[in-house]
Amino acid sequence: MVPGVRQRQLCNLKKDQKKNNIKKMLKPDEPSDIRLIYPSGDTAFKMLLSARFCSAMWCHITDCDETYNYWEPSHYLLYGNGQQTWEYSPQYALRSYTYLLIHLVPAKLYHYLLEPNPVLVFYFIRCLLSVGCALSEVYFYKNVCREFGVHIARMTLAFLLLSPGMYISSAAFLPSAFSMYLCTVAISAWYARKYELAIFATAVSALIGWPFAALLGLPIAIEMTVHRREWTKFFKWTLLSAIVILLPMVWIDSVHFGKLVIAPLNIVMYNIFTNHGPNIYGTEPFTFYFFNGFLNFNFVFIGALLAPILLIFAWALIPAKPRHYLCLPYEYSLAPLFLWILIFFIQRHKEERFLFPIYPMICLAGSISLDNLQKLYFFFRTKIKPLPDHERNTHYLQFTPYITFLAIFIYGIFGLSRSFALYRGYYAPIEVMMEANKLGMEGLVPQDVNINFCVGKEWYRFPTSFFFPSSNWKLQYLKSEFKGQLPQAFLNHENATSIMQPNFNDVNQEEPSRYFDVERCHFILDLDRGTESELEPNYSHQPDNFQVIKSAEFLDAANSHWLFRAFYIPFAPKTVCSYGSYNLLQSTKFKLTSLAKIKSAKVI
Repeated sequence: MVPGVRQRQLCNLKKDQKKNNIKKMLKPDEPSDIRLIYPSGDTAFKMLLSARFCSAMWCHITDCDETYNYWEPSHYLLYGNGQQTWEYSPQYALRSYTYLLIHLVPAKLYHYLLEPNPVLVFYFIRCLLSVGCALSEVYFYKNVCREFGVHIARMTLAFLLLSPGMYISSAAFLPSAFSMYLCTVAISAWYARKYELAIFATAVSALIGWPFAALLGLPIAIEMTVHRREWTKFFKWTLLSAIVILLPMVWIDSVHFGKLVIAPLNIVMYNIFTNHGPNIYGTEPFTFYFFNGFLNFNFVFIGALLAPILLIFAWALIPAKPRHYLCLPYEYSLAPLFLWILIFFIQRHKEERFLFPIYPMICLAGSISLDNLQKLYFFFRTKIKPLPDHERNTHYLQFTPYITFLAIFIYGIFGLSRSFALYRGYYAPIEVMMEANKLGMEGLVPQDVNINFCVGKEWYRFPTSFFFPSSNWKLQYLKSEFKGQLPQAFLNHENATSIMQPNFNDVNQEEPSRYFDVERCHFILDLDRGTESELEPNYSHQPDNFQVIKSAEFLDAANSHWLFRAFYIPFAPKTVCSYGSYNLLQSTKFKLTSLAKIKSAKVI
């Protein structure tokens, strides 16, 4: 067994050799002709950044919370209009404007200098998120190399690159994704024994991002105070981080809300100390995260869950040198992952984004499991058929490289298949909204009257107002079977963020004031599955009222085979998956080719 500290030392010796994209490192306790090939930090960053840019360009918005709690307020701050949720009402003030402004400062500069199409600003922000994610991942990769060895690090890198979970989360404009970046930095700094950075990154993650992400910093705090007894350093940097982050944050949020606001405290109070908590937004069975984890990480997720068992088996069966005293014990280094699993798996309200902060740790734990499987296989193989005397010192990686290659190949096939299935099945809303943006940019729709863009049952798949070509496009809601609370537009005032609008509640009760008259809609975004109800008529089949001007295929998951809707399988029969038509509908009352008719109608 190879001590991780030796590999870490050798990584440090090699870290300045930037010229070669592929490095070779001699591992201890093995013949001199055995070397491990692994990507340098520069090469790893280029690979990760390329993968993350793919996410920014082609991943759909997977959660309506991302649209209405982050993209819409950001659109208001940039362009003066957007949708407001109850969390941004000064009455409740659960969300922080500081988190938005971190992303909007560069976006505002981009907008000011180049005055681009709003949809380009959308992708600009997504690309910024991708860069941040790639930077955190490459830092993680380097420190996994130092702490656990090159073999585990390069498998971790491969799993990160090919993971559908990372494809979904890396460019998501969500606090849980932001916390994933910062918690990855914090854990990486912990592995490098840079405790000051670990504390500060955890504080940024919890205060500006998601308060519950502080849970991932608990093992760092315990190891630092109980194991190392560095109480003074811990409290000093905790207090310093809180002051540096919290004071500006409270000031920014208080200015925007018009009163003293500590947003992280408010969201913790609402989710933990109210009678209903987040359960009013739906509950899921205990198995939810197991299915979700398998879809996003396939067998690596299973390996991550089994990591403690495999570590115990390897420790009990294989004679090996103990881990060096400079290395963290596994009960510390993997504790953030299993602490998060323990807490969040038992919660009734479950969402995919709640696991974002531990996605890189899942890849690491899966790599550790695979490494121990290789060791166990080699141990039993040599017990059953002993090696000749001249091969007694053979390293386990000499006999098991095909296990590594086979595992990465299978993982990659499943991962790419899942990612492509997501793109093929669910990208239609963005594709259709591109056409709406194009109509405005080509001058087919006037900019001096309000254009009512309506959504009914598809309100939760509407991407964002950034796809509107100009600020005169207004999002409106049609009544549907949904009985919860919908957002409403920010008021048209300079200080609209501090004005308490009526008709907001914090218990997800339906607000009839949100609904708009379909007769006044210029455009409708709707999904045609061939079914309809009284509250959800099929607008696509009303040729006298609406005509289809853009259509794209959208997966009908309920009427598709579970395997073929979860993974893309080439040459599969078309009958295994059912698709509806995601349509952009134009009212027949308004002709795009005759701007005069639209202007004269004055439908507002």
